[in-house]
Amino acid sequence: MLARDKVCAVVAALDAVSMRKQLARALQATRTIELRLDWLSDDAEIAKFLKYLSTRSTKATLIATCRRREAGGRYAGTIAQQLVHLAEAIRAGCEWYDFEIETLRKCPRELVDVLLGDGKQLASAHFFRGLPKSLPRVAVELTARRPDAIKIAAHCDSLAQARRLLDFGRSRRHVVAIPMGDVALPARFLALRAKRAFAYAPVENATAPGQISLDAMNRVYRAHRFDARTRVYGVVGNPIGHSLSPTMQNAGFAARRMNAVYLPFLVRELRDFLESIEPLGMAGFSVTLPHKERILDELEGCDPLAQKIGAVNTVIVRGGGRLYGYNTDYVGVLQSLERRMPLGGCRVLIIGAGGAARAVAFALTEAGSAVCVWARRAARAKSLARAVGGEAVARPRLRREFFDAIVNATPVGMYPHGGESPLDARELNCRLVFDTIYRPRKTRLLQLAERRGIDTVSGVEMFLAQGTAQWEIWTGERAPVAAMRRSVEAALGREETKAHSSPKKRTRR
Repeated sequence: MLARDKVCAVVAALDAVSMRKQLARALQATRTIELRLDWLSDDAEIAKFLKYLSTRSTKATLIATCRRREAGGRYAGTIAQQLVHLAEAIRAGCEWYDFEIETLRKCPRELVDVLLGDGKQLASAHFFRGLPKSLPRVAVELTARRPDAIKIAAHCDSLAQARRLLDFGRSRRHVVAIPMGDVALPARFLALRAKRAFAYAPVENATAPGQISLDAMNRVYRAHRFDARTRVYGVVGNPIGHSLSPTMQNAGFAARRMNAVYLPFLVRELRDFLESIEPLGMAGFSVTLPHKERILDELEGCDPLAQKIGAVNTVIVRGGGRLYGYNTDYVGVLQSLERRMPLGGCRVLIIGAGGAARAVAFALTEAGSAVCVWARRAARAKSLARAVGGEAVARPRLRREFFDAIVNATPVGMYPHGGESPLDARELNCRLVFDTIYRPRKTRLLQLAERRGIDTVSGVEMFLAQGTAQWEIWTGERAPVAAMRRSVEAALGREETKAHSSPKKRTRR
């Protein structure tokens, strides 16, 4: 068996000292480790690291990789030098070595047997531009030299492609199938439910598209515990990399010791995701931009309030793959604002007219507020205002009129564009500003409001309220709110600390 643990840590650094430090961290988390010798800056650094490795005794399965540039790696030396390094790695304690197809085609088998015969060979093929037309043909070429196992890694542009690659890997013994790319990330995670599967996770430096760090694999997703009974949830959107929903929801599962996982799905084509729900064994999912309104057409049933709002952010998968939708943004809005001000009789300006704005508008209307709407697309603003019995306002009026509260329900100002604001300071004529964006916690809009002495509410409050409501809908249990809040605030705190300590270009306005 190639892997002792489901998660294979990837150790990749420019110098031997950093490789040693990463290896020490990897050994604390897993017993399967890939050593990317090709990342080391030169032959001398490779020699230094392997000399150190030879003095250690580990119980981990070590895989030596010295991938040449031709095969998508970093090693610039000759094939002969590559073979020497791999041979030294085997003598230093590596049980396996990764041998790419580009080198296999050029290297005499007898030479490989003489130099590397004491190690187990993982013959690999990497396709960074897309899935190959014939996976069986690739497998035939890789197995021609009778390796101990083969690996096929390919960039997948859809979940359908990722499933095809993983299905091929499961259909044969001693085949490691690795879907690459952000779209394929959830499928790569879920492959770990099989007994023989494993996934690569870098200690620090990603060596392939779409990899998740070793820390996140174990701490956030608890991937090392996946099995056939793991319940699967996720968040569907485009973009999705900014979302802290996986951090929050997985913290809830961990606190309640549930065998469940929540994954990020980068979904460009909604149909591709919908056709993957049953094969991936999903039990429910969150919906974010731009699919909150589109998903309505795909539901078997829908909560009346969500139907009225015209947007869904929460879906349960029932028997036979039937989908039922809810909207918990509504709950998030009310919980966030009711603690700060009485909503009955208030005049509130909503910025935006999309799915999030509709939830805000209906929530405030039901609470007795008078709703005004401004959006860049005037027709959509008028449509939303008409739906809730409110008023659409033109932007020039914003500097002359006063509102009890202003709510930003657009993505303007969202990470990584935190320097942007949907309104100027002179347009903030109100007692309170609420930004539904939670990343960053203090958006440019909230900063402008604070400078004018206006009370503010961060989107973190709404994010937590709607997220814990989702968790309870899916599980039927009370959410561990404190644990979920701690996870979100810790993640945001780490991100802000990193941003403040790193040099960055300032956004001019």
